[in-house]
Amino acid sequence: MAASFLLAAQPSPELAARLQTFRAAHHLKDAAAVPHITVKARSGLPPELDWQETLRGVVARHAPLPLSIGGPRQFGNDTALYLMVSSPEAVRLHLALLEALKPARFFGYEGPGLTLHLSLALKRRDVDLPGVLTAARTEFADLERAPLTFTARSITVMRKPGPGGVYAPLEDWPLLG
Repeated sequence: MAASFLLAAQPSPELAARLQTFRAAHHLKDAAAVPHITVKARSGLPPELDWQETLRGVVARHAPLPLSIGGPRQFGNDTALYLMVSSPEAVRLHLALLEALKPARFFGYEGPGLTLHLSLALKRRDVDLPGVLTAARTEFADLERAPLTFTARSITVMRKPGPGGVYAPLEDWPLLG
């Protein structure tokens, strides 16, 4: 299988380090090893990279993204644990990227109902998601009480080399201003 790509906002270095420490303590090894907030999933982003110029232009015309990071949650389909992310501006950017790209098919979770999130753990055979969620509620209780806010000033193109790989930063595209 070919490489896959996504576009993401990056958390602050302090929060990224905190997430990585938590993941290491719980032996979590999956595609979300590098903390990121996806604003455009891999659908419609083929390895030929012919989409880059168009989407770079959309990003360049979009204002920086105020983001608020809250406490841990589990997706209803039990596929992942995550920290809540709130940002109407990031959802607007997501919709603008979809509109510019016009993918023939996209994931059901894309579109106006996008749930922004910062992944903590993906469901794997050797991962006890309920146990990890309990630990996450303790570790990130402060974010439940008082969400962390910051502004993303760029979008990162991330690449996963193939199955079993990790999404890693490839390049940053600055947002307007």
